[in-house]
Amino acid sequence: MNRRRFLLLVAGGAVLTAGAPAAADAALWARLRAGGLVVLVRHAATEPGVGDPPGFRLDDCTTQRNLSPAGRAQAQHLAAVFARERVPVARVLSSEWCRCRDTANLAFGAYEVWPALNNVFGRPQNASTQTVAILERAGAFAGSGNLVLVTHGSVIGPVAGVGAVQGELVLMRPAGTGRLELVGRLLPD
Repeated sequence: MNRRRFLLLVAGGAVLTAGAPAAADAALWARLRAGGLVVLVRHAATEPGVGDPPGFRLDDCTTQRNLSPAGRAQAQHLAAVFARERVPVARVLSSEWCRCRDTANLAFGAYEVWPALNNVFGRPQNASTQTVAILERAGAFAGSGNLVLVTHGSVIGPVAGVGAVQGELVLMRPAGTGRLELVGRLLPD
């Protein structure tokens, strides 16, 4: 094979590869428009760090690791994308951590706090109880819209079986009380 033809084939393959995620994303947005899914949202981008500073308090956002300016923009962009894609939202539940509440507020407006979505990083004794509570509630979800759960990577892992990056959406199909099935993942833009 001559070099020019090889480069054209490689370039063609890259175009096909680059187009595949876009097509998959379009199919996932169509599934979201149909409603009935559980959307696990890892909070938007934060200031650098892991976990929270020693002595942080849930009632004082100044003691926590919070959204960065890029994270605030990411959450606002999510609001615009949900509006553009006409995704129906039945209910939004959030962890008590400020970075999750801020993500929920900026992306969806109205939300309710649900402690089962709280961070289990550094609190492994809570992981099993919280995972069971989330699976029971989310697995039994039925509605014309989607149930949105804004939480942490440490919670998404045990619930969905995948690691999520900040701002990522993990789409799950309710499969009966205590069960969710992975539909797909949408990465932040």
